[in-house]
Amino acid sequence: MKKHYDWLIVGAGYTGSIIAERLATQAGKTSLVIDRRNHIAGNAFDRRNDAGVLYHQYGPHVFHTNAPSIATYLSQFTEWLPYEHRTLGSIDGRLVPIPFNLTSLQILFPKAEADRLTKILIETYGMDQKVTILKMRESPIQGVRDLAEFIYQNVFYGYTTKQWGLTPEALSPSVTARVPVYVSYDDRYFQDTFQNMPKLGYTKMFERILGQPGIDVSLETDIKDLGSEVTYDRLLYTGAIDEYFNYALGELPYRSLRFDFQTYRQGRHQAAGQLNYPMSHDFTRISEMAYLTQEWSDVTTVAIEYPMAHVPGKTEPYYPIPRDENHELHNKYIELAEREAANVVFAGRLGDYKYYNMDQAVGRALSVFEKTIMGR
Repeated sequence: MKKHYDWLIVGAGYTGSIIAERLATQAGKTSLVIDRRNHIAGNAFDRRNDAGVLYHQYGPHVFHTNAPSIATYLSQFTEWLPYEHRTLGSIDGRLVPIPFNLTSLQILFPKAEADRLTKILIETYGMDQKVTILKMRESPIQGVRDLAEFIYQNVFYGYTTKQWGLTPEALSPSVTARVPVYVSYDDRYFQDTFQNMPKLGYTKMFERILGQPGIDVSLETDIKDLGSEVTYDRLLYTGAIDEYFNYALGELPYRSLRFDFQTYRQGRHQAAGQLNYPMSHDFTRISEMAYLTQEWSDVTTVAIEYPMAHVPGKTEPYYPIPRDENHELHNKYIELAEREAANVVFAGRLGDYKYYNMDQAVGRALSVFEKTIMGR
């Protein structure tokens, strides 16, 4: 039996789900949301394992934002649990706060040297300020430059090389420019005003977002499989834009991830929600789920994260690789879309070829609905 929709939405992650909700509740439009996977929520999907532990199947997802409008929007669909994420990095066999801060300095350096460098940093940049590695490496003060080089070599270089499969020099300069040093004793990973986790998990939140009259969801469904039984007026495509065009201009490269989930019969496995290993091991980090979910028991699950090359059709594309040549190729695909797919809206991490934090993904989806779809 044929069914017609106002919109076909490819992808049940943040972008597709939020725009479907907006179309239904704000514009009175119907939509069919499809996803190749067997679940909604995209990479934010969480579920319980055989031990009953709620875990994030695609790695740790920590919600934080400075935008009240984004927090207010999502609060329609979830209650929240306060959570401030902390990350420790293994450096010279010691665990220190990441991003590198004044506490990290005190742990790794002899007291007199740590006090000297602390005084220089506060006098140069001020207390509770974030300074990038790039800015510190260009400082006229030798001590600042030496510290920047230490952090670059021991915190940034190894982690970046494992994460991207490329040295920092082979990536866009913007990558190095974003790496912060925090002139503070605040050891939280984020300093955003809103730091919370969905009380019942992300999947439950997405169920509520998609649970509006006028929205149908079809999982394990590819757009190529729809045939003539489904018709629609417009298409929102949140998949990879190069795949949509059958890689006509070449493949946009991504990095992928492999997760090794380990469950232990103990109450707590590690000293923080996330431990980073910039210089040792093949993996980059280990995340303990109970920190994120606040569900502590006598059993705990961790995710050990291994970056790897992305192979289309075999692995999940997680991270667009930040190189100027890749962004130039994406811009060519945007131009192709403007010429040949005027009735298609491309958005989201894969459509935009841009890594988004979750609050940025929400903001992007709301903006696409308001400006691109509604023209307001």
